[in-house]
Amino acid sequence: MPLYQFTVIIERQPEGGYLVTIPALPGCYTEGRTLEEAREMAADAIRAYCASLLKHGEPIPVEEATEQFVGRLSIALEPA
Repeated sequence: MPLYQFTVIIERQPEGGYLVTIPALPGCYTEGRTLEEAREMAADAIRAYCASLLKHGEPIPVEEATEQFVGRLSIALEPA
């Protein structure tokens, strides 16, 4: 069974819980109450999304490591 890697963005939500986005899979979002649950839900969402792609004869996207950057940038801004 081939192993695929996907960038997963997990963001804490102000109202509680975590929102998960998988950029390489358009429209693939999920959420979890805890960080661990969000990770588990992400894996389930990726499996379901890819199963649907295969069912419809579409390829699973292969994400290149250089296609994504997730991090923080410090930007100096002039005061308003």
